[in-house]
Amino acid sequence: MCAGCVHKEYPDRGNTCLENGSYLMNYLGCANCHQKDFVLINNKASSDDDGEEIVTYDHVCKNCDHVIARHEYTFSVVDEYQEYTMLCMLCGKAEDSISVLPDDPRQSAPLF
Repeated sequence: MCAGCVHKEYPDRGNTCLENGSYLMNYLGCANCHQKDFVLINNKASSDDDGEEIVTYDHVCKNCDHVIARHEYTFSVVDEYQEYTMLCMLCGKAEDSISVLPDDPRQSAPLF
């Protein structure tokens, strides 16, 4: 992973978790070949460990195959919530939790 290729390392992305793709607004350019071109995805792998889906891949420079960052995305169901996380030097860090129920109990207004 290369801190010289990004504007900010692990920017806070709130609840925006990317399963694929790249956050190009944070891409400064390749520190190895000094080109700012497309970012490719290599070595994509997914696994399912005890109900948790994990997707990993490398962001690489199109011109010289320099590894810019390693991306990790996880998805799991915990109790009645879908849990998402993302950790990547380029795309940032984020977490999200969404209820599997039609009405999210955390969003309901108190009765009294």
